[in-house]
Amino acid sequence: MKRLTYISKFSHFLSREEIEEISTVSQCNNQRLNITGVLLTYQGIFFQILEGKKDLIENLYEKILKDPRHHDILCLKNEENITSRSFPDWSMKLIFLEENTDILVQPIKALLDTLVHSQIILSKYTQPSLLEILRTGQNPLDIKPEKVDRIIMFCDIFFFSTITEKLPVETVTFLLNQFFTSCTHLISKRGGEVTKFIGDCIMAYFEGDAGDDALQASIDILEELETLRSFSPPYSPLRFLYTGIGLTRGKVIQGNIGSSLKMDYTIIGDAVNLASRLEALTRRLPYYLLFDIGVKNSTKKSWNFIELGEVNVKGKEELPAVYSLRHPLVMKEIDTVRLAVDINNCLLRYQLTMT
Repeated sequence: MKRLTYISKFSHFLSREEIEEISTVSQCNNQRLNITGVLLTYQGIFFQILEGKKDLIENLYEKILKDPRHHDILCLKNEENITSRSFPDWSMKLIFLEENTDILVQPIKALLDTLVHSQIILSKYTQPSLLEILRTGQNPLDIKPEKVDRIIMFCDIFFFSTITEKLPVETVTFLLNQFFTSCTHLISKRGGEVTKFIGDCIMAYFEGDAGDDALQASIDILEELETLRSFSPPYSPLRFLYTGIGLTRGKVIQGNIGSSLKMDYTIIGDAVNLASRLEALTRRLPYYLLFDIGVKNSTKKSWNFIELGEVNVKGKEELPAVYSLRHPLVMKEIDTVRLAVDINNCLLRYQLTMT
């Protein structure tokens, strides 16, 4: 048998009558399937424990995940091979905690509030694919590493060390948060996933055949940053916000990497290293976006490719063929040295306005 415990929030207001109707239908179905458990509700929260035959519990939970009355569903515990039931006499006992004033119930109410609050915090610090694993009731620690085909993206702010030296902490944080917010939204919008922030750098990935989405997300980011620079007040720190983007495609290892003290669900491999190297090359070459032939070959749309030939990349014996796009947002109007001077002058003027 299997026991599964989950928590979720109401997707919209449900009256007492609607909740009782849900419970009545559940009790009828569960009795027929010999599924037992308990359903607690409190201030827009569902907390449910289900127990029964493994395949029946998994089918039921799959339906719950698709049920429009739930959102922010998180599996709290997934117990396999249980030998006895905790609720053998309840096909689905419904308890309205709001109506229970028993002093012993108060800690349960506080616990549910804490769980929901913790779930919100967890979602901010955890990448979407890992949240999905948790949501569906899998234990991420049990997932075996696998080789997968991915397009890797690296985005990094130009001259960030200079910026951090000359701007106050609050301004640097504001700049970083604006950059991360814009990039994360635009990458997600095109089907990519941000896997981690590394200082001022964003590491993300797309499916291996999603070259068009990866290129379009890159254009979207460059366009967003240009808009921020153009419409920001004079000497605003957003005027300093430039980024380089590197894209590569290849087989990478995806899974749990780390130690007994700290694990990271991430991707590693040569494609990851090369994407980072190509992003760094954007400082030397007159393009904000560089990518390899794997990304080029994964596209289906018509792009105005620029072939830059084989480029010497640190740590690579075989020189990779590098490409960019003939696009006004991708091609630098001024060289990187001139850009560095302009940003430095702008930083100095900004400092003067703050004194």
